[in-house]
Amino acid sequence: MTALRKTQVAPTSKAAPFAIRSERAADVAMREALLDASFGENRHGRTCQRLRDGRAPAAGLALAAMREGKLVGTVRLWHVSAGGRPALVLGPLAVDPACRELGIGAALMQQALAAARARGHAAVILLGDAPYYARFGFSAANTGALSLPGPFERDRLLAIEFQAGALDGAAGMIVPTGAALPKRRVVRGLEAHAA
Repeated sequence: MTALRKTQVAPTSKAAPFAIRSERAADVAMREALLDASFGENRHGRTCQRLRDGRAPAAGLALAAMREGKLVGTVRLWHVSAGGRPALVLGPLAVDPACRELGIGAALMQQALAAARARGHAAVILLGDAPYYARFGFSAANTGALSLPGPFERDRLLAIEFQAGALDGAAGMIVPTGAALPKRRVVRGLEAHAA
């Protein structure tokens, strides 16, 4: 009988664990800073942002990855109509550059997709890098007749179906259908200084 040998591994800060939980109101500033760092200041002008503007993410489908008390990853899903078919749009998915080798992005994707499936959603769509997202089951097989409200690269419009045929016959514009966020009040005194 051969004895198994346990190798001692000294813990390093890079090996520190992370936890994924539902996003909280207190996460907003950290999430926005992470998204700015990941996608740049022009992120609000991107095509998929038009599907999110003024909308709340789908219930239970805004996740945060925390490591040592700091938000190091985020993902959210949003209700849309994909050419008349109910679906979710995933994004943005962002991970702190200092933590990109820890599997946080993959863990966020897996948890987000599992939560969407458990909540009974039929399909998820995203605009992203096909080789990266193929490992989660995304492909362009059901998105060829769909469009986004702005410029996009056709081969980056991907989808996964949780229910077979959920996107069969889906054609036309992907439009937001999620709950509208309450309008923000503008304080007159600050309005003049913002210009």
